[in-house]
Amino acid sequence: MGSKLLLWTSAILCFASFTSCVEQKNHQRSNVDEQFADKNLEMENIDTATFGTGCFWCTEAFFQRLKGVVKVISGYSGGNTPNPTYEEVCSGTTGYAEACQIMYDPSVISFEELLKVFWQTHDPTTLNRQGNDVGTQYRSVIFYHNQQQMDEAQHYKEALQKSGAWDKPIVTAIEPYKSFFSAENYHQNYYNDNPRQMYCQYVIKPKLEKFEKAFKDKLK
Repeated sequence: MGSKLLLWTSAILCFASFTSCVEQKNHQRSNVDEQFADKNLEMENIDTATFGTGCFWCTEAFFQRLKGVVKVISGYSGGNTPNPTYEEVCSGTTGYAEACQIMYDPSVISFEELLKVFWQTHDPTTLNRQGNDVGTQYRSVIFYHNQQQMDEAQHYKEALQKSGAWDKPIVTAIEPYKSFFSAENYHQNYYNDNPRQMYCQYVIKPKLEKFEKAFKDKLK
């Protein structure tokens, strides 16, 4: 009985390691400016939102599929040290959160609509945690770029709390945007490039299926 329990426990721990965003391999950091270089992207009429909902692989996959979103970049925001690496952010000591820079056309999709997706695609009541991903780098956070974004985020959060949609307090942080650093190349477009990876199969895919049903009228 003891040996069977040990094997079962080991299997659970092994599965948990595969269903966490954290990877142990070292990867060379890319030039942070490369992810922003896109000659075909006309920026004049594009606004930017910066959200953290836990692992940025999930965040990226959701927002990439929305009409009006022209580009999504996975990276790090909320800290102070320039050019953090994935390994440094994973330590939970840098102040950075895994976040996505979402470039969108406000004539097609509004910031308020992005907020709706933000709050419906993760659990905003778990402090510094989403599933097996634990640490301040996985906090639920909105980095507002201007007064209007701050006002809309605070209003939506208060209304959502009063609605009783969640039976626990919403702990989403609303913080001023300071900077954003693009993550390493292998993090970009992660779900689309790695659909068979364990985390993608067991964590992102089920969430994405629910998201596509809930927001089918907003999809590209």
